[in-house]
Amino acid sequence: MSTTKKKSEMGPGRIYDMLLGARTADKITVHFKDGRVVHGALIFNPYKGTGRVINIDQEVSIDFAVDEIKDLKM
Repeated sequence: MSTTKKKSEMGPGRIYDMLLGARTADKITVHFKDGRVVHGALIFNPYKGTGRVINIDQEVSIDFAVDEIKDLKM
């Protein structure tokens, strides 16, 4: 029995590594598993595996856990 993931979904380890690298990026785009897409600045706590994306223009901030993220673009 093989366990295959959807091609559009990255693994949690890869997402975690990308979040660590994206902490210094000016702006990121986060695609969530529930279909939401959020653009903004990133705050990430690697010890808890949680973070927040803040979009100043739209006055929106979204809290997240690493396991809620489907894809991440810088």
